Amino acid sequence: MQIMDELNRDIDEVALTLRHFIKEKIVGFKKKGAVIGVSGGIDSAVILALCVQELGAENVFGMLLPEKESAPSSKTLGAEICESLGVTYEEVPISPILEALDIYKKKEQVIKRTCPEYDPNIHETSLVLPDFLSTGAVNVPYLKLFKDGEAVAQHRLKASDYLEIIGLQGVKQRSRMIVQYMYAEKKNYIVCGTTNKTELALGQFVKYGDGGVDIEPLADCYKTQVYALAKYLNVNEEIIKRPPSADTWSHYTSDQDFYWRMPIQIMDQLLYGKEHKLSLDVIEKNTGLPRETIQNALKHIERVETTTEYIRAAPPTCFINR
Repeated sequence: MQIMDELNRDIDEVALTLRHFIKEKIVGFKKKGAVIGVSGGIDSAVILALCVQELGAENVFGMLLPEKESAPSSKTLGAEICESLGVTYEEVPISPILEALDIYKKKEQVIKRTCPEYDPNIHETSLVLPDFLSTGAVNVPYLKLFKDGEAVAQHRLKASDYLEIIGLQGVKQRSRMIVQYMYAEKKNYIVCGTTNKTELALGQFVKYGDGGVDIEPLADCYKTQVYALAKYLNVNEEIIKRPPSADTWSHYTSDQDFYWRMPIQIMDQLLYGKEHKLSLDVIEKNTGLPRETIQNALKHIERVETTTEYIRAAPPTCFINR
């Protein structure tokens, strides 16, 4: 079998199923439309297009939620797709929220502890993990400094500093969630999420941040399928070609550099093979990877799934009256 063919087949039917799901849930929740955080990325672009097709542009509201470390192209591409689809949108910068909580200053302090030469006036920063296919299970995060677009330094991040900086970065997504709900409740709309199956499997979202939504239409679509949907829906080619990113570092950091640690086509084939219990022979023929690398990658994925289980889980309830 060809895994990529399986992931890309019947995209027209997938799109129709997603549209019906969106409409069914909005009607069921007795809401009038959908609010979508439009990031200039492929997931939000696909969701925006599906919502417009099913609900009409007049019942969809786009939100551009930049902050000072966002790439300028995020806002530009987000505005362009809203305008091309006839969607009303509003820009609400979240930098004031982050500044009120001293997020930028606290982040600078962590970076300076790790990178003594760091100067926020001249350096951009990025958080990366080693490429899995080259380094294997080594899972050491590094802070990288860039000057004029060129990497000039790289420093290993201590575990305590890593946890602190992840907590600070998560405030960005949680701030966006707050703003989206403020607008959605005013309009009696749902907040429509954009997390796909690849991200969900790997815990690649912020709990009560970009994971704090009313519905997740793409949660059973691998990232590869989202690309196929984007082409089917005629999403702007610039958005399709743009490397996916959480866009929370001053130097644009792709999801492959930090989350996936391998090309998305490889990650999705591994996840698909694991889900469908495909043999190592089939996965080997599809990915072109050595068997040992596949086995190690599958173990790595299992570790990630276990580590991030709490992110996917609803808050446990203690039942006492049964």
